[in-house]
Amino acid sequence: MKNKLIFGFLALSLLACKKEDVKDDTPQDTDAPKLVFRLKLDPNQERTDNLGNPAPVPANHGAQDPSYNAFSIHYIELAQNAYTQLQDGEVCYTGAQTTTGGDNAIDYDKAIRVNDGEILAEIPIADVKADTYEWIRVSVSYQNADIEFRANGIDATATLACFLGFNTYITEHVIKTQTETVNSNKLQGYWALEIHPNSVIQNPIVSTGESGQITVPNPLAATSPIPPGSCVLTGDFEQDLVITGNETEDVIVDVSFSTNKSIEWYDAAQNNIFEPLDGDSLVDMGIRGVKPIVVQ
Repeated sequence: MKNKLIFGFLALSLLACKKEDVKDDTPQDTDAPKLVFRLKLDPNQERTDNLGNPAPVPANHGAQDPSYNAFSIHYIELAQNAYTQLQDGEVCYTGAQTTTGGDNAIDYDKAIRVNDGEILAEIPIADVKADTYEWIRVSVSYQNADIEFRANGIDATATLACFLGFNTYITEHVIKTQTETVNSNKLQGYWALEIHPNSVIQNPIVSTGESGQITVPNPLAATSPIPPGSCVLTGDFEQDLVITGNETEDVIVDVSFSTNKSIEWYDAAQNNIFEPLDGDSLVDMGIRGVKPIVVQ
């Protein structure tokens, strides 16, 4: 198992060696057609497990749809078919990385944070290999969302910041109003929670922790696996993405993520209310599937 984890970590580090944000000084034609990836967050999309199978909420667990404030991805790759291995497809985007914290990590300070309906990444279509693509692979690195909970009989709201990437270097980050200073690398599953003030709570309350389980759906696990801890989701196009190289207009792909009951906890009272002071505990914060849709 140790060797598998080391191999996986090396594979993730090599993502930086593929087509990332490598730019030169050549003037760019701003009117040239682009391949645009746009974020869609869908609480009604099918909820799946690590293999892409339908996944109802387990017995003795509760779950809810979070209300999103921000979302980041670190990597986008188009795959020609189910046998295309990770990094062997067309890598369209890789976010900034750093070794400031020791091991190679996502640079949180340079990550682009967007919300539903906004652009995740865009590149000139001329930079994309002409081909037919059946699958997309996207590494989700960060999500910030509001969740509901109950404490001592009082219903309240909190903001949950989750770091889902393989490894993230964080100097500091703002949860909602409070700034958490880290100055180190954090592996997948690190989270920070800020409880909002209400009629009972006078000031924000902050806590941090780590989740032992992050669901990362990959329907191609049998033919094209991903390294453990990567948070590279895999999804198939409803209609294949065909790049001819002769496009005259932008091609827009909605990258639709399933947020269907994506915040999951052990539910001691079995009432589907998150009550952390009464025995409930977070068990999963993973995105529940990805579906790329060509809309233009």
